[in-house]
Amino acid sequence: MIPKKVDNAKQALLGVKDGMTFMLGGFGLCGIPENAIAELVRLEIKNITCISNNAGVDDFGLGLLLQKHQIKKMISSYVGENDEFERQMLSGELEVELTPQGTLAEKCRAAQAGFPAIYTPAGYGTEVADGKETREFNGKMYVLEYAYKADFAFVKAWKGDEAGNLIFKGTARNFNPCMCGAAKITVAEVEELVPAGELDPNEIHIPGIFVQRIFQGSNYEKRIEQRTVRARN
Repeated sequence: MIPKKVDNAKQALLGVKDGMTFMLGGFGLCGIPENAIAELVRLEIKNITCISNNAGVDDFGLGLLLQKHQIKKMISSYVGENDEFERQMLSGELEVELTPQGTLAEKCRAAQAGFPAIYTPAGYGTEVADGKETREFNGKMYVLEYAYKADFAFVKAWKGDEAGNLIFKGTARNFNPCMCGAAKITVAEVEELVPAGELDPNEIHIPGIFVQRIFQGSNYEKRIEQRTVRARN
């Protein structure tokens, strides 16, 4: 078995360089690869392109990279919770490519499966389709979208084993699984790392073939993005 376990985020991120393209899992503030992001901040990697459903908030998630002006381009779907993102986008400091949420997921999944492109009806007739090839299938128009190309994918799972098999929990399954294997190197950080063979094969969401490096993370915050509570009587 190819050894995949590394001791920490520092070892897991060996090889990252300025100007690379990274995929980062997470949905809102759920399932964010917090340790990998912290290491990118520490390394002061610059001019990076980030593919992620959202941009975190000002002081958490990708917001930490935005604070340091490490991100050159964001490819995202939902970015409404980050004031610094908004400021950089409107000032022209940050290049932004907004993508329909389902299209973003499928472009990751296409890269994972080795497909060069997909056709999707999402965005046809809007600015999303400007300059892109369109085609009719069974009387409906579709837009050609190319699969993403990334150097590293950073994902966060609830539990994993030393062979790279992963189990996700709850909303963390929205984008993390389809980013596994969608980049040249996939780095998985997990809350609990167990020896190979300890996970129930029927509960595994992503097999280890899609993961090159895995480590047990620490100090997860698990924040709530928008806390809504019922008023007390």
